[in-house]
Amino acid sequence: MDFALTEEQTAIFDMAREFGQEHIAPHARTWETDGTIPKELWTKLAELGFGGLYVGEDRGGSGLSRLDATLVFEALAQSCASVSAFLSIHNMCARMIDAYGTDALKDRVLPKALTMETILSYCLTEPGSGSDAAALKTKAIRDNAGYQLTGTKAFISGGGYSDAYIVMARTSDDGPKGISAIIVEDGADGLSFGGLEDKMGWRSQPTRQVQMDNCPAPADNLLGEEGMGFKYAMAGLDGGRLNIAACSIGAAQSALDQTVAYMAERKAFGKPIDQFQGLQFRLADMEIALQSARTFLRQAAWKLDQGAPDATKFCAMAKKLCTETGSDVADQCLQLHGGYGYLADYGIEKIVRDLRVHQILEGTNEIMRLITARHMIQ
Repeated sequence: MDFALTEEQTAIFDMAREFGQEHIAPHARTWETDGTIPKELWTKLAELGFGGLYVGEDRGGSGLSRLDATLVFEALAQSCASVSAFLSIHNMCARMIDAYGTDALKDRVLPKALTMETILSYCLTEPGSGSDAAALKTKAIRDNAGYQLTGTKAFISGGGYSDAYIVMARTSDDGPKGISAIIVEDGADGLSFGGLEDKMGWRSQPTRQVQMDNCPAPADNLLGEEGMGFKYAMAGLDGGRLNIAACSIGAAQSALDQTVAYMAERKAFGKPIDQFQGLQFRLADMEIALQSARTFLRQAAWKLDQGAPDATKFCAMAKKLCTETGSDVADQCLQLHGGYGYLADYGIEKIVRDLRVHQILEGTNEIMRLITARHMIQ
């Protein structure tokens, strides 16, 4: 059993981290204030192959493993978790198109998705269906031209910003088996957006409701088969959970690194505060927690890559463990900064705010426990 990263994986991580430090970190606070991310950033990331991390090489993607992808998101999150997580959403959508789309759909959508001229968003959650995702009410009625979609999606990252949306919609009333995945392109008739949500964290990501009123989508925009959308959505979430876990680990690592440096400089009672044994214990506990969570995350990613029968359980466990560990470490780092940690200038409070939502999205951590338990007793 080899726990070491390969040379190629180390190079991937270093490339992503260096890009983040140069192109993201210096601007993260400004983008948060502006409530948006300049689209030029995405085309720069796409030049590194990050627009289709696990899209097949035969389609122009990078063809990376899920483990490789977690390295990218962890590294980028050291500069900004919000930016890294948004890239994860785009990649999840691109992978769904590659896995389930027809050749014609792939030919039409993927090339610009890979260059990130087309930015993709994922639309599952609704105002009345969050954890109970299969209770969604958005309908897609078949007609001669394709589908007419009517319904509202909530908390959509990229709402009113992205260029295309993968929408989970009901094509029949047969529970989860009645849900299909359909691409709705920006500018379609009947497509509109709610107001910009005023969020605690992830403030650089524009988040709005996506509203459809008899919104047309051609038949070719169906992903895979009718009635299979919920299965596709759940499969996509396994990888999404790994990615959001990686974002938590990366951002928390950044907070810890900054805290170690701060404690070496900050003096109290005549000496640097990193010389107090009680505070050293806290540093050690955070390091142990982060290293443990990172190792578990990479094991879960390996299982998903291998198609292991318990991969879904491990993705759920990794998501819960890493997001809670990340938030706990970031909060402790803020505490160790004292009053300075509460100031925006030090960047720690932003990490605390950004990471809090990771315990809610991609399936709440309560649902992660439910998934885990059901796999144990089935």
